[in-house]
Amino acid sequence: MGILYVGAGVNHFINPDFYKPIMPAYLPAPLFLIYLSGAAEILAGIGVLFEPTRRMGAWLTIAILLAVFPANIQMAIDYGRTQHPGFILSLLRLPIQFLLIYWAWTLTKTSKSKK
Repeated sequence: MGILYVGAGVNHFINPDFYKPIMPAYLPAPLFLIYLSGAAEILAGIGVLFEPTRRMGAWLTIAILLAVFPANIQMAIDYGRTQHPGFILSLLRLPIQFLLIYWAWTLTKTSKSKK
């Protein structure tokens, strides 16, 4: 899980233009938010890799997944309106988000680190 989130976070810095179109229009400073979410994903990913920080990293992962959920909804809406070829994948991404939240939640329960 940690490597997945570190990689995803790094991608926010390497390819921020990928994320711009899925940012909800009502959010200010989209580029800043892309970088902020990328940095948070990197921190969460590193956090879950190590036992002393695993619980905190898992909770941060859950917070990130909940925070970016509106962008995933927006992507599905936009892709549906424009008949984008990725529309079906954008719909599948929504329930996968809950599976990822569950996965992170299981790490909060298995970690021996302090609350």
